[in-house]
Amino acid sequence: MSSRKPERVVRIGFVSASVFAHEIDTDDGKRTLRSVNLQKRYLDGEEVKYTSSFNLAELPQAIRVLQLAADYVESHESQVTLSE
Repeated sequence: MSSRKPERVVRIGFVSASVFAHEIDTDDGKRTLRSVNLQKRYLDGEEVKYTSSFNLAELPQAIRVLQLAADYVESHESQVTLSE
């Protein structure tokens, strides 16, 4: 796992989507792209663990956090900065 912190975390219940920003070089300069990691937190005894598996009851939460994460990514990656 990356030691980098997410730019944004969207959470509903135990389901979360983390948005990570990655800077890349392009012909037009630097650009920030984002990726999304979807996971569920659960307890195994007293140990906190994470999984990317969801049961039927958790799917609506997973869909919603992905929608919210997608809205965030779209709003940030669709912004264009014009050079003067």
